[in-house]
Amino acid sequence: MNRALIIFYLALGLAGLAFIIGAVRAAGHRKDRRWPTPVEVIVGLVTDFFDTLGIGSFAPTTTIYKLLRMVPDEQIPGTLNVGHTPSAITESLIFVTAILVDPLLLVSMVVSSAVGAWLGAGVVARLPRRAIQITMGIALLIAGSAFAAKNLGLLPGGGTAMELVGWKFGFAVGINFVLGALMSAGIGLYAPCMITLALLGMHPIAAYPIMMGSCALLQPVASLRFFKTGAFAWGASLGLAFGGVVGVLIAAYIVKSMPLTWLRWLVILVIVYAAFTMLRSAARRT
Repeated sequence: MNRALIIFYLALGLAGLAFIIGAVRAAGHRKDRRWPTPVEVIVGLVTDFFDTLGIGSFAPTTTIYKLLRMVPDEQIPGTLNVGHTPSAITESLIFVTAILVDPLLLVSMVVSSAVGAWLGAGVVARLPRRAIQITMGIALLIAGSAFAAKNLGLLPGGGTAMELVGWKFGFAVGINFVLGALMSAGIGLYAPCMITLALLGMHPIAAYPIMMGSCALLQPVASLRFFKTGAFAWGASLGLAFGGVVGVLIAAYIVKSMPLTWLRWLVILVIVYAAFTMLRSAARRT
């Protein structure tokens, strides 16, 4: 195995171990500690099923939480990062070695996103409720726009490269640092990362190990911050964790692929509605 990949897996193992230790310690201080409801588990299964197929999980999960009023707005970013961490690690273990992409680019982008997440989570955890509502409302509108652009064929198709050199390498690594920080605010990494790599001439399939590897490392790193502040919903996070891993395995080994265009249109409508609901709540300071 390439040395860069060995470094990646060592970092992933350490991050996963730190995540487990952090979760156990956080459990000891939580008065709201409980098992997830069946609905919370189903949310994890469905959103991570489609996440594995490339739709992403943050925007759909945020939408469901907002529509069903399952999680307070200010706890949604932490819940997303904590709850989707096990599924992100599972996806990474499945896809990182299945698709051949430049290991140095992979590791560099993954590490930069994790550093961004560590810094970003520290900021997000201290943000007031209204600031989080505005941030997530805008994030949902951006996600809906990205889905619409993809369905309409307006996004770049990408090239054939499986690596980047020179300024393109540095640019991609820098962008992933920013995306890692934004993940802490509940803004998904998949769509902007895929668009960035396509614009730089990479093959569309090359984005998958980079996206999934980035989320697998940055989410446990961000979660450590949220464990410390307690800014996440315990039961909902467990529901995402339990259901999410099952959803990943079903998508990766049973379904593998399916037509997603009409599903994206449905997701767009629901996401836009949730975005305006979030922004309306911010305007009303509720």
